[in-house]
Amino acid sequence: MSTAVQSHTISVAGHDLHYLEAGDSGPPVVLLHGGIVDAAHLSWGAVIEPLAETHHVYALDMLGYGRSDIPDIEYTTDRHVELLGGFLDAVGLDHTTLAGISLGGGVALGFTLRDPDRVDRLVLVDSYGLGRELPNGLLTYVLAQAPVFNRVSIGLLKRSRSLARASLGSIVHDMDTITEDVVDAFYDQLQRPGVATAFRSWRKHEVTRAGYRTVYTDRLGDVETPTLLLHGAEDELFPRNGANAPPCDCRTGSARSSTTSPTGCHAKSQTCAWN
Repeated sequence: MSTAVQSHTISVAGHDLHYLEAGDSGPPVVLLHGGIVDAAHLSWGAVIEPLAETHHVYALDMLGYGRSDIPDIEYTTDRHVELLGGFLDAVGLDHTTLAGISLGGGVALGFTLRDPDRVDRLVLVDSYGLGRELPNGLLTYVLAQAPVFNRVSIGLLKRSRSLARASLGSIVHDMDTITEDVVDAFYDQLQRPGVATAFRSWRKHEVTRAGYRTVYTDRLGDVETPTLLLHGAEDELFPRNGANAPPCDCRTGSARSSTTSPTGCHAKSQTCAWN
């Protein structure tokens, strides 16, 4: 069995989507990254080969991220959900396990609610879509509607590797877990033309005065797929104990949650399980 990671591009709905693939046997699993400047290799690079020992792994660069196309369109959660279905069709997967971080978690959950028969298992890590309240209230809304601030921030990070490294402290609780290879990969991603364009568009659409537009909490009881929810105890973007997290006794009969170590994407980490 080969666990070597291969790079591919495939056309979905007229757009070229890049993905990483490893493992030639075992059940399929599709990995979805987060937003801002994320990509498949940044969120999932360290786990693809170990997973490939027992699974056929696909790690997708969602539209507008990584090495996928960045068309001049409006980016929304619903669009990412639709394209995920197209990607599964294109690579020939009738069903799969989905694992998503942050934005990718919201996309995975949205797809599971739309096409439950195609999802064998679901893993949500610091997932978007689990609450309406904005972490910083009106300030979050203002920043989302004024993308110039994000452009300036990205511009500054592009110019300084040390500043780029320091910026990771906003999404990682223990900076000692960040290797120099990860910093290099993040800094390289910052140099890509159009970086963060998709995020700015998505955020402008998803952040409203009333809060986050896409909220799935009222539909969690409809999820029958075996589900694991992992959450950062120190996560300030989607806080576990705030309005942006489901209670541990949510009605999903097949889900389970748990607490993780504080190392990942705004995974400053704690776990709650649905049983």
